Amino acid sequence: MMQTIGQFNDSYPPIIDGVAITVQQYARCLHNKGEKVCVVTPKAPDYIDQDPFPVYRYPSVPLIKREPYRLGIPDIDLAFQAKLENIPFSLVHAHCPFTSGLLALKIARERKIPFVTSFHSKYKDNFEQSLRSKAIIKLMMMELVYFYNQADEVWIPQEAVEETLREYGYKGKVVVMNNGNDFSTETEPELLQKIARLKLHIPEDELVFLYVGQLVWEKNLRFILEGLAQYNQPFRMYFVGTGYAAEDMKTLASTLNISNKVFFTGMITDRNVLRDYYAAADLFLFPSLYDTWALVAREAAALYTPSLMIRGATAASQITDNHNGFLVNDNPVSLALKLKELALQPELLRRTGLQAARTLTKSWEQIAEEVLERYKRLIEKKKKH
Repeated sequence: MMQTIGQFNDSYPPIIDGVAITVQQYARCLHNKGEKVCVVTPKAPDYIDQDPFPVYRYPSVPLIKREPYRLGIPDIDLAFQAKLENIPFSLVHAHCPFTSGLLALKIARERKIPFVTSFHSKYKDNFEQSLRSKAIIKLMMMELVYFYNQADEVWIPQEAVEETLREYGYKGKVVVMNNGNDFSTETEPELLQKIARLKLHIPEDELVFLYVGQLVWEKNLRFILEGLAQYNQPFRMYFVGTGYAAEDMKTLASTLNISNKVFFTGMITDRNVLRDYYAAADLFLFPSLYDTWALVAREAAALYTPSLMIRGATAASQITDNHNGFLVNDNPVSLALKLKELALQPELLRRTGLQAARTLTKSWEQIAEEVLERYKRLIEKKKKH
């Protein structure tokens, strides 16, 4: 019987974020290579999976103030547990340290198979924002580090993320495994943008800024709105995504008198439509200090749209200012000044977009080759022991 590679994560479509896309692309590419693969994740109400590989879901409840995310409760579903028992896993990969990750760890221990985990987020920031007790935060961080210490390999999306893991107390080895994108194109940048703007009914002569991701204050989105309010030039700003801060952001845009220039599209699940927004934009704004990496910035780069990030942010570690992206200080004035500068230098925007495409992008198929090679090495190593 052909054995199965399990991908475990707490988010998965219809929830769209960088980690969910990574999990889906890992599974898709491995499946296309003839590998047997499945995804294990919480249930999403009224959603029917249409992937060409199995997706096993377990009961979940909404996470308060973290919509659309859900808290999984796998232990209460005996039928789900029975399904997992019958899957001949050869390796399990946990993309988060919570319910799905703990489930993957349990399976790996019981069956003595390789356990890989990826470190994607600054979890301590989450704990500090939602919990007041330092003692509880300390305990949770100890549990987090213990989780990663159980792994055969811990993967990080870029070298700069290692510093965060070390700060948390993890002392083991890390493996850098970059992320890919599925938006590569042979079309010339100017034509690509023109076609996208025609589809989206965006005027050709307007400067367009874009953000794709969760609409939560942790992403430093106030910085974007306050910076745009000081820009005082014609523009269009598109926020693609959902989150608890969406309504407050709309209110803030109105208070800052820029609501006629700021557009909230909601979540876009159609990748072709999302592709058009990336291609239509002149600049992708990603000011997060929370994220350890930015898959969305790489997706934008694949369509020649450079990113603007915060100087010193972990997510910005592969950005060289005015070369393959732009860096500003973490204050709205710095953003407004940079936007005024770039509005006068369309050639710099064009060159930087080309360099972003050259230096920041790899296909998911290329990444999957590396992933599968490491998986096979770990499986063979475990067999020898």
